[in-house]
Amino acid sequence: MVDKNMNRRDFIKAGGMSTLAVTLGSTGLFTLGGKQTSFAKSSIASTAGYGPLVKDPGGILDLPKGFQYRIISEEGGKLSDGRPIPAMFDGMAAFPGKHNSTVLIRNHELSGNPSYPVEGKNPYNKNETGGTTALVVGPDRKLEDEYITSAGTIRNCAGGTTPWGTWLTCEETLNRGHGYVFEVDPDDPEGNISKTPIRDMGAFSHEATATDPETGIVYLTEDSSPSFFYRFIPNDRSQKVGALQKGGTLQAAALEESSSTNAGVFDSGQNFSIVWKDVDPEKPSDDAIAKDCIQFSRLEGAYFAGGVFWFDDTSAGDKNLGRVYRYIPATNTLELFYESTDSNDLEMPDNICITPWGDLWIAEDGGGVDRIVGLTPEGEAYTFAENRLNNSEIAGPTFSTDGKTFFVSIQSPGITFAIWGPFARKNAGRQRQMGHAAPPTAYAPKVDDKLVEFAERKGMSTLEAAAFHRHGMPIL
Repeated sequence: MVDKNMNRRDFIKAGGMSTLAVTLGSTGLFTLGGKQTSFAKSSIASTAGYGPLVKDPGGILDLPKGFQYRIISEEGGKLSDGRPIPAMFDGMAAFPGKHNSTVLIRNHELSGNPSYPVEGKNPYNKNETGGTTALVVGPDRKLEDEYITSAGTIRNCAGGTTPWGTWLTCEETLNRGHGYVFEVDPDDPEGNISKTPIRDMGAFSHEATATDPETGIVYLTEDSSPSFFYRFIPNDRSQKVGALQKGGTLQAAALEESSSTNAGVFDSGQNFSIVWKDVDPEKPSDDAIAKDCIQFSRLEGAYFAGGVFWFDDTSAGDKNLGRVYRYIPATNTLELFYESTDSNDLEMPDNICITPWGDLWIAEDGGGVDRIVGLTPEGEAYTFAENRLNNSEIAGPTFSTDGKTFFVSIQSPGITFAIWGPFARKNAGRQRQMGHAAPPTAYAPKVDDKLVEFAERKGMSTLEAAAFHRHGMPIL
């Protein structure tokens, strides 16, 4: 039995309503049921998921029947100490708090002079307006506290949790003196660690991170064009707060084609594998280009679950509609899991997560109505949520540690929701299954017979062969 009063980090080791909400209802709470909504995009027909979406009477967020949401934070409101709630909500993560509460750490993708900046008391750079906030949400899913956790940074877009209970917030900028990753400790808001860049993780246009709990290696994506897939190998793998500050090695992924000594190999002795090349953390992108590392279009969200690192390339593909990859460290395998085409209905994947029961959830950031789309280990697809308010992206999908509440935001105007309903139970086995499952047929990358034959000869999956092929490796 876990002591309800133990602090958040020990738990991990052991195992006010604003004007908009008032206009929608006196409690800010909506139960969705009744008439099915008509979609701006064609709906995904599937027996998976939680059924068709129904129209939100508040006109904000459509969800399946039986699910409810509460608006728990909006930009321009007041933090608990009276400072303004900053704008441009983005990446987010949930941590266990005291008395069965949830502590959310939320990024604010801000730069310049916005109307609602992050007004920190201990900033990295007092002239910059980005940073992170925290929301303490009680077991009744009502907001108990809201405060700043880091400040003085630029365009805090995404990031990632660590196995030791902190948040790595990423600057998406190339501005001199910025473009770093910072560690935010929910137990030490605006502490000095929050304003200390982890320089060996590189100075580039960071997007997201995810950490392998088995090795302590941190995987990173870059939001630029071209962009690269990186990993950071820490010198100190104790997995404690501040350990990443002790330095490490930054590497970028490359495709290796090497000659085989086996003269009987059918395709001219080619072997294919992923190799990791050391890059200079002060100029990693330039170094990655010079060393022929894999060039992606524009990488976005990332998530680590079930021994697999998931990430997406939001504008890749023939139609620039996006791809989703997975990298399996144990086998050093890169696979192209999903590729958007005219035949499927998912546009520009951004933030992603693996649900507690094992589905892959993808938040869209396309040109029209954006949604949360789910893909299952059984090869099905479904829609869980749709932004009915505007065309802003849905950002920061994350679940409470008990798996009973889903938190997500609309970026602009910034609105954060707590959502609950008949979610499936936690299933770690199914999370691992998702890491090795085939994608839904309509979402799988299209491969011709020649590529299938090549994959069979090389002992590769077709998804692995597709990843090599899409990135220019000659398939003979």
